[in-house]
Amino acid sequence: MKASEAKLNDLIKKNDIQFIIPVYQRNYDWTIKECKVLLNDIRDAGRLNREHFIGSIVYVDDHAPKTGIQELIIVDGQQRLTTIILIYLRLYKLAKDLEDIRLRDRIYEHYLINKYANTEEEKIKLKPTENNNKALKSIFLGANFKEKSNIIDNYNFFEKEINSFNYESILDGLEKLIFVDMSLDRKEDDPQRIFESLNSTGLALSQGDLIRNYILMKLNSKEQQYIYGNYWEYIEKNARDESLNKDMVSDFIRDFMTAEYNKIPNKNRIYEEFKEKYSISNLSEIENYLNSLKEYSNYYNKLLNPKNEIDKDISIKLENIKTIEVNVSYPFFLKIYKDYNDKVIDNKTFLKIIDLIESFVFRRFICDVFSNAMNKIFMSLYSKIDKNNYYNSLEEYLCKLKNVQRFPNNDEVINKLKEKDIYNAMNTKRKMYLFNKLEMGLGKTVVDFSKTDFEIEHIFPQNPVKEWKDNLTDEEYKMMQSKVHSIANLTISANNKELSNKTFLDKKNMNVDNKEQGYKYSHLWINEYLKTIDEWNTKRMEERFNILIERFINTWKYPNIIINQINNNTANNEETSIFEAGDPTGKKLDYIIFNGEKIDKIVDVSKLFSFVLRYYYNQDKEAFFTEEMQSLIQITKNKDELRTEYPIDIDDIYFAENNYSSERKFYLIKYLIEKFGME
Repeated sequence: MKASEAKLNDLIKKNDIQFIIPVYQRNYDWTIKECKVLLNDIRDAGRLNREHFIGSIVYVDDHAPKTGIQELIIVDGQQRLTTIILIYLRLYKLAKDLEDIRLRDRIYEHYLINKYANTEEEKIKLKPTENNNKALKSIFLGANFKEKSNIIDNYNFFEKEINSFNYESILDGLEKLIFVDMSLDRKEDDPQRIFESLNSTGLALSQGDLIRNYILMKLNSKEQQYIYGNYWEYIEKNARDESLNKDMVSDFIRDFMTAEYNKIPNKNRIYEEFKEKYSISNLSEIENYLNSLKEYSNYYNKLLNPKNEIDKDISIKLENIKTIEVNVSYPFFLKIYKDYNDKVIDNKTFLKIIDLIESFVFRRFICDVFSNAMNKIFMSLYSKIDKNNYYNSLEEYLCKLKNVQRFPNNDEVINKLKEKDIYNAMNTKRKMYLFNKLEMGLGKTVVDFSKTDFEIEHIFPQNPVKEWKDNLTDEEYKMMQSKVHSIANLTISANNKELSNKTFLDKKNMNVDNKEQGYKYSHLWINEYLKTIDEWNTKRMEERFNILIERFINTWKYPNIIINQINNNTANNEETSIFEAGDPTGKKLDYIIFNGEKIDKIVDVSKLFSFVLRYYYNQDKEAFFTEEMQSLIQITKNKDELRTEYPIDIDDIYFAENNYSSERKFYLIKYLIEKFGME
C-alpha cells in the first residue's frame, strides 16, 4: 500500500486513467444535502485561498498494460469522487455557454475524458455502476434521463448553484482540495481488510453491504460482473420490501443464517458471523454458497411481499403474518417454504402451518406473553418437526411449550380479552387486522377495513353525553367506563365522527339521506347483534363479548390436542425468561441460555451481571461512556473512584462499579439486554 497526501486535481487529471466503481459498491447515495456541504467547503477554500481536506480515496491499481487505459478500482471514496466529477461537468457546460473555449477544453480534457482512449467505454474518466453510468452519460450527451437518479438530482442542483458569477471561486476551490491518496496492490494488500477499517464516507455501510463487498472483493473484475449479475443483483432485488421500498438484505442474511444454524446473529455482527461461517476464497465456493442464498431469497421475497406469491390462498395468509409484524418467524418460514417448493409438504399442509403460527403469535400478543421469547422459539422450531408426521408434530410441540414460550389456550384468551384495553394496546394496523378477521370468520371473502372509510367506533363513547349517565346506575356507569376500550365495546363504522358521543339508540337508528347510517343499516356481521337490541349496558356488553369470543377462538384456533397425553419432558418447561423472573435475591442459577448458548458456570446474579457487562462492553465500548450509561454503571480507569471493594475488571484498563443489590443488578442486566437488542 502506498499512501500520501496529494491534490485531488492531480489525481483526476492524470492521463489515460479511469476510475471504476465496482459492482460490489453500494449505489451513489449522496443527496443534495451532502452536495450542498461540499460545494460550500469548495467555495470557502477558493474565497479564503486555503487548502481543504476531503478525506481519503482508496483504490486498487490493477496495473493495466502500458498501451491501454489504467483502471483504478475505487474501494473507498466513491461518493466524493463522483460528486467532484459532477461539479466539473457543470463547469464544463457553463464554459460552453460562456463560449470560453480554453476553459471548456481544459476541463473536458483534463478532468472528464481520456482524449486518446481507444474505445467509447474508456473515454469518460469515471465509470460508475450500470444505472449511474447511464445517468452520467445522459448528462454528457444532454439527453433526458427518466429514471430516479441521485446523479441527475445532484447535477441539477449544481446547475442551479454554479453560475457565471461564482464559477471562478469554485474553480479556485477545486485546486485547493487535498486528500490522502491510498493506492493498493491486489497481490500485496488486502483491499477488504483496509475497506473495513475505513469510516470516512459519512454514510454507514449496512451489514449486507459489507457481506457483498467481502464476497466480491476477492474476485477480479470479470468475475465480479458475473457473480453480481447472476447472483447478488437477484438477491438484492428479492430482499426488498416493495411496500416500504426498503432494502432488507441484512435482515435476509441474518434470517438465513438463523435458519441454517439455529442461532440468531447479533444485528450488529451479521457480517462478522458471516465471515466466521463462510470462508470464501474462490469463485467455485462463492457460487456454491450463493446458489443456496439465491434460492432462499425467492422465498424471502414472498414473505416480504405476499402479493408476489401466485397461490392466492397462501398470499392472503402470508399478508396476515406480515400485518401482525412477526418477522421473527421468517427463519422458520424459509425452511417451510423450501419444503413446500420441494414437495415435501403439500399446499394444504402449508396453509395449515401458516394458520397455526398466526394463531400462536396473535394469541400470545392478546395475552401479553413476553414477545422476545419468540426469537428463541422460531430460531429452532423447524428442527422440532418430525418429517413423517409433519404438521401434527409441529402442533404438538407448540402446545408443549410453557411459561414465556406458551401457546395461550382458550381459557387464558377469554379471561384476557374480557378486560384487555384493545383500543390502546394495538396500533391501527393490528386493530383493523383483528376486526377484519372477526368479520371474515371462517369464510374466504377478504375484508380490508384499512383500505376503506371504516374506523374503530366505541359503542359506549369515550366522552358520553349526559343521557348515558341518566340511563345507567352509578355502578354500571363506572363499569362501562372501565371497559370502554375492551373488545366488547368496540365495533367498525364508516360514520365514527357522526356517531361519536350519541346515545345508543341514536347510534343505532341514525339515517341521514341514506348516507350516514347507524348500526341498524350496517351490512357487517360485527354489527348484527347491535341491530337486535335497544339498549347498551353491562349485560348487553357481556352478551356481545360471548358472541365475539366464540368467533375469536374459532378464527385463531388452539390445536385440538389433549395436553395430558403429551410427553412434557421434551419441552423446556422450567426455563424462565429473565424478564419474567421474580426477585433474584438469594437465588442460585442452574444454568443460563445467553445468545442461544447454554452456560453452566454462572451460578448467581452477581456472576451473571459481570458476564453480561463484559460481553456487551466488548461488543460496543463507546456505548458505555455515554452520559446515560455512566449514570447507571460507572466505568473508570481508577478503581479508587468506585464504591465497591471488588470492582469488575471489564478489560485490562477499565473497571466497573459492582456495589449493587441483586435486584439492582437484575435490573441492569435486563436494561443491557434491551438496549443492545439481544434476541
